[in-house]
Amino acid sequence: MSYVLAFDGLLWLLAALVLFVFLQRSLHREIQAFFLILTRNIGVTQVIFALIFFPGVLLHELSHFLSAKLLGVQTGEFSLIPQAQPNGKLRLGYVETASGGFVRDALIGLAPLVTGSLFVAYAAIYQMHLLPLWDLARSANWGAFWGILAAVPQAPDFWLWFYLTFTISSTMMPSQSDRDAWLPLGLSVVGLVAVAILAGAGTWMLANLAPPFNQFLRALALIFGLSGVLHVLLIFPFLILHQILSRLSGVDVG
Repeated sequence: MSYVLAFDGLLWLLAALVLFVFLQRSLHREIQAFFLILTRNIGVTQVIFALIFFPGVLLHELSHFLSAKLLGVQTGEFSLIPQAQPNGKLRLGYVETASGGFVRDALIGLAPLVTGSLFVAYAAIYQMHLLPLWDLARSANWGAFWGILAAVPQAPDFWLWFYLTFTISSTMMPSQSDRDAWLPLGLSVVGLVAVAILAGAGTWMLANLAPPFNQFLRALALIFGLSGVLHVLLIFPFLILHQILSRLSGVDVG
């Protein structure tokens, strides 16, 4: 088995992740532009934006807080109040934690992505029943695909789950501060794998560890793919509303 085939899930994950981040930032920009033109008030726009994404922000910060508690790391102030930053960005919430070493810090930073991914997977598979669409798309069975897609919104509480999945997936990405401990942890893992390969365990690892790890990467790519689809469905309405409101008011924001 070649390394490319053994880790094709990594390629799918990278592609899905890059696309998702682009869609997430584009949608956030369109939402803020629409409400800023509508209200002509930055503060009101920030409050509306924070309210829209509140479920996702709540889960994000609770994930940091609970993972820190489980790992025995001291926590400080916990806030869900949006705050404008000097760089012009909007911080929707935060949890102060002490340093517990790069391993525990990395796990705490990763927690929102783990909980967010689990929620997206649960909601997409068991509440919105989107998994058959993925299988039909992969087999290019477009007739059945569009038929099932038309019936998806008829699922019980579909729009509630759609909203929760959108807000949680849109806020599950770790921030820059969340990722600070990832580099030393990643280098440590790479170093251990390199030592194992040099010791002659490369073939065994490729045969026994690579397949389940690759399946995990594919599953994560699917989660980002589903999240990206939700963002695509919302980008176009907000883009159209943005353009209409801009033409009517004669005001636009970049």
